[in-house]
Amino acid sequence: MDTAHQTRPAPVTLGEAFKYWLKLGFISFGGPAGQISMMHQELVEKRRWISEHRYLHALNYCMLLPGPEAIQLAIYISWLMHGVRGAIVAGVLFFLPAFVLLSLLAGIYLAWGDVPLVQGIFYGIKPAVVAVVLFAAWRIGSRALKNEVLWGMAALAFIGIFFFHISFPWIVVAAAILGTLGGRIVPAKFKGGGGHGASNKEYGPAIIDDDTPTPEHAKFSWGKLVGTVVAFVLIWIFALLVLRREQALTDMGNFFTRAAFLTIGGAYAVLPYVYQGGVEHFGWLTGPQMMDGLALGETTPGPLIMIVTWVGYLGGIAKGVVGNPIAAGLAGAAVATFFTFLPSFLFILAGGPLVEATRGELKFTAPLTGITAAVVGVIINLAAFFAWHTFWPLGTAEAPFAGMFDWFPVIVAIAAFVALWKYKADIMKVIGVCALLGLAYSLLM
Repeated sequence: MDTAHQTRPAPVTLGEAFKYWLKLGFISFGGPAGQISMMHQELVEKRRWISEHRYLHALNYCMLLPGPEAIQLAIYISWLMHGVRGAIVAGVLFFLPAFVLLSLLAGIYLAWGDVPLVQGIFYGIKPAVVAVVLFAAWRIGSRALKNEVLWGMAALAFIGIFFFHISFPWIVVAAAILGTLGGRIVPAKFKGGGGHGASNKEYGPAIIDDDTPTPEHAKFSWGKLVGTVVAFVLIWIFALLVLRREQALTDMGNFFTRAAFLTIGGAYAVLPYVYQGGVEHFGWLTGPQMMDGLALGETTPGPLIMIVTWVGYLGGIAKGVVGNPIAAGLAGAAVATFFTFLPSFLFILAGGPLVEATRGELKFTAPLTGITAAVVGVIINLAAFFAWHTFWPLGTAEAPFAGMFDWFPVIVAIAAFVALWKYKADIMKVIGVCALLGLAYSLLM
């Protein structure tokens, strides 16, 4: 280890940290795994703002929470360094670039989505989305389904949502109950996996090192816990009161709050719930529009759960929440994004001090193991739904296989899945190639 890495870095001001979090917001591609890896490389290895053990300790906690773990990790580290102001700066800057980009793309999509050139691009993107979602199910399943019991729970979840149309929240509740019971009856089958263990790697002294005392603002007290929870409840109630004159925006506030607490197992886990609410119940957008938004969400920075910005934008216009279409779209996008991410700040600011006070390895509990297993079945259902919309574009609920079977998207979807699974291709590149294939095919036909 060289001399430079033996010296502890100088303390970082909030202004200096602001520049990094802003940069991260623009380059945070690659999903949660890529974003977590990016922060580790920059904050642990290069800048040494936080030690390896403290970083993994924070990550273990974030992995247990509903919501996007990467943004919660950013909030946690910035909160530890700079208190509540730091948490707000890191959290907002993490999703702000994606919010702006997706709102802009949604406006362009609604204005020019019917242009043949654009339709050709999305014709290739849709089968890529089928492959991406199916690959997500395989990736999560290969980690989570370690035995026949968990495979059985995944199958039951798929049957429940696909054949009996059971709502996603009820599947989560049932999986949690089964996980709790299973953890007591056959504990070996429900041992948590997929968490992050301790590491012995050393990169030199860090600003927040293994032996650095917990900052005053991060120390736990029951009064601080109660005060933080009350403050967030009041913020939530006040925000809903502001929206009370627009029923559609109020519905969005309530719906996306529930969605935020159901995001266990990653963004793909909550997509079926967002689909059920946004498409089937509230009619904010159509199924194909949801697929297009998911594809664009994969190609923009920020957490994948930013799909809610797309849903909110299209929903605001569909329901005419404000007279001007652009204002209506931005209002819907802002409400969906605000209520989705508000709980992430609550989890860190309320739970962080307790985690710091009991610094030890955190693992998935049996209920969460059960939920993760069920999530695999739910994601496979989502892939099946997207495939149906893509391969039988004229199909309806009454006549699911009406119209001609479209063979070209099947070939594209298979090729995209093989590229993701066998060749570990970058998701953005796969979607880009598929978009070009769709454009070329539509121009030739």
